[in-house]
Amino acid sequence: MKSPVPDLAPSDGEEGEDRTPLLQRAPRAETAPVCCSARYNLAFLAFFGFFVLYSLRVNLSVALVDMVDSNTTTADNRTANECAEHSTPIKVLHNQTGKKYRWDAETQGWILGSFFYGYIITQIPAGYVASRSGGKLLLGFGVLGTSVFTLFTPLAADFGVGALIALRALEGLGEGVTFPAMHAMWSSWAPPLERSKLLSISYAGAQLGTVVSLPLSGIVCFYMNWTYVFYLFGIVGIIWFILWIWLVSDTPETHKTISPYEKEYILSSLRNQLSSQKSVPWVPMLKSLALWAIVVAHFSYNWTFYTLLTLLPTYMKEVLRFNIQENGFLSAVPYLGCWLCMILSGQAADNLRAKWNFSTLCVRRVFSLIGMIGPAVFLVAAGFIGCDYSLAVAFLTISTTLGGFCSSGFSINHLDIAPSYAGILLGITNTFATIPGMIGPIIARSLTPENTVGEWQTVFCLAAAVNVFGAITFTLFSKGEAQNWAVRDHGGPRN
Repeated sequence: MKSPVPDLAPSDGEEGEDRTPLLQRAPRAETAPVCCSARYNLAFLAFFGFFVLYSLRVNLSVALVDMVDSNTTTADNRTANECAEHSTPIKVLHNQTGKKYRWDAETQGWILGSFFYGYIITQIPAGYVASRSGGKLLLGFGVLGTSVFTLFTPLAADFGVGALIALRALEGLGEGVTFPAMHAMWSSWAPPLERSKLLSISYAGAQLGTVVSLPLSGIVCFYMNWTYVFYLFGIVGIIWFILWIWLVSDTPETHKTISPYEKEYILSSLRNQLSSQKSVPWVPMLKSLALWAIVVAHFSYNWTFYTLLTLLPTYMKEVLRFNIQENGFLSAVPYLGCWLCMILSGQAADNLRAKWNFSTLCVRRVFSLIGMIGPAVFLVAAGFIGCDYSLAVAFLTISTTLGGFCSSGFSINHLDIAPSYAGILLGITNTFATIPGMIGPIIARSLTPENTVGEWQTVFCLAAAVNVFGAITFTLFSKGEAQNWAVRDHGGPRN
């Protein structure tokens, strides 16, 4: 039966009609129970893993505000004073025992961006290795390495800005393997009609990690000092690694406690979607418009995401004039909304496909449009409401919240078009999508030398324009089913 809502664009003849393969081509095995299942246990452990990863990634954004000498920030990170001081005086004295560094705005931009110089290097290699050897150890040791390097952040800062930049790049190398490794694991674990739910649960940990890390980092900086921010999250990451190695398996076949019924359910649902090719079809893969549609969408979404992730604390302090304690809480509020939206949109997307028989392509495109056009509108609005603090926080929260729809849009489209090579595809798209993290903070800093409301309007409008471009491109060229090159066995026809 056709979807009750037509696709936003017709599927081309080469790849055939876009329908949910499980509904159209094979009898569906009855769904295995969710409660205590191995696949949902994996999702929740992955959730906490990405919680740790993003805590490790964003804590520097808050700690940096407290690490920099206020005399330096007065000269280089100027507060324009367009918005009136409004923070409530705090009776408890701010702990000032942490060492201060004389880093100007440009130096801070390089420190924040250096993480991505390591992160970009390991994306494609990680996807390839995970597709051949499994993602469990790759993801686990990626988190462990990042956690250990984080513990050395205060020492690196003492050695100098060069050492800190190098350490952050090494942390990026560790984190760079995680998303491709997780995608590769889900290619073996996620039944097609549960992909949105399982992946949205696992990757929503990143948003909750941001929600917790930003305010908690602010509290630790205020009452203790900034060095403890890195010690706290580094230790948590090591504890998670031990649990991951103990409880997780690469595939259902190798899991020790999975029920036979759940194992058969997962394997039968993926039977017609995986390829037995030993070699990677690089040429047809790189010629695929469906892949490049995800690349453009991923790049565009991350431009806005990384600009806010790294610079929202600065905007809260220098423009909206919130103190360090308020800053951490208010910078986290948008990501709380995004976390909730990711969880709910994952449920909605799979329900639309399984119960209402919407095509996969229709769901991916609609969710991507909402998750990219919506944030663009509210991001521009946030820039043009001036010093209305409440409305600014509300618009930024709505903008980031709506971005959560993309977790069931382009973000998991790799598994739709090429389940066997999902880790490699994510490595490719995330390589391009890391570029905004490298150049976005630097460009934003260069556009805001005086930290005026007008300068930040330019930053927000640029991010919104990039988002809209990505949304349009994905809508025009995306696909929703496994492509011929992804399921062909040694040159033979599709099953």
